[in-house]
Amino acid sequence: MAGLKGLKKQRRIQVIALAFVALAVSSVLIGYAMRDGINFFRSPSQVLQDPPQAGEVFRIGGLVSEGTLVRGEGETITFSVTDTKTIVPVRYTGVLPDLFSEGAGMVGTGSMDGDTFVATEILAKHDESYMPKEVIESLKAQGVYVEPAKE
Repeated sequence: MAGLKGLKKQRRIQVIALAFVALAVSSVLIGYAMRDGINFFRSPSQVLQDPPQAGEVFRIGGLVSEGTLVRGEGETITFSVTDTKTIVPVRYTGVLPDLFSEGAGMVGTGSMDGDTFVATEILAKHDESYMPKEVIESLKAQGVYVEPAKE
């Protein structure tokens, strides 16, 4: 009987140790899988003050500068994004959202190529008063945000 109790206790310890190891391994795998999936938001001023590392994927947001939208041959589009202090040129190959326009808020995902942000995805406002939260916070921090008029 005494040997049976010792065997049960040993099995419990083995099961607990195995569960701990499985939890640790799964946590490491989840962290490894998510390392490229987390994109940090930056304003144009932040991009120039603290340049990202080569190949680092991040999100940039601001207002599309007036008079900078140029549609090239094919699907390549260039424009500049600003936070009213700093301007960063953007290059995007693809189809822009229908509501994308100059003076409107936008958020792009991509990386820097020299001084130009090369976007892989562009998001635009979805109604007349929408602006991404990060862009609003950046503009408020600079003291240039104007609350949209309520209808």
